[in-house]
Amino acid sequence: MIYTLQNIDLEVVKGDISDQPDLDAVVNAANAQLAPGGGVAGAIHKKAGPDLFQECTELAPIKPGEAVITKAYKLPNRNVVHCLGPVYGKDIPEEEYLASCYKNSLLLAERHKLSSLGFPAISTGIFGYPPELAVEVVFKTVLAELPKLEHLKKIKFVLFSDEDLRLYQDKLKKISLG
Repeated sequence: MIYTLQNIDLEVVKGDISDQPDLDAVVNAANAQLAPGGGVAGAIHKKAGPDLFQECTELAPIKPGEAVITKAYKLPNRNVVHCLGPVYGKDIPEEEYLASCYKNSLLLAERHKLSSLGFPAISTGIFGYPPELAVEVVFKTVLAELPKLEHLKKIKFVLFSDEDLRLYQDKLKKISLG
């Protein structure tokens, strides 16, 4: 499902964020140490190889809402943007930190003149952010940033679960219908 808003394609798919060869960069839902872990971070580090973690050690630690960029190594992309989403109920204000994660990732992609970027559902896994609340923050933030983007022409939301896929598709449909 693809909708074009302000000359930027917004796409929602079910898939593996570490296997998106059509994108200049993917976003890693990182931990503070930018280390391999479970979920998205584990998948990205596993496919990228040990050089990714080596570069990450020079950039860590990061705080909730912050984003940094590295090479993608063995991933089929140019770069990986790593951001630390909030732990729900712990990193307060959660909404602000989650919004900063998306905003800072977009700004980094723009600064590096990337034309396409893929996001997983940040903080909704082990960090416990309720997906139905997160999707509202995600689209509010991304839509606010669209007018500022010159280089990015495609933003792809690559979702692991059927529930997240449905939530993102429903939200994007509502936005496109006005």
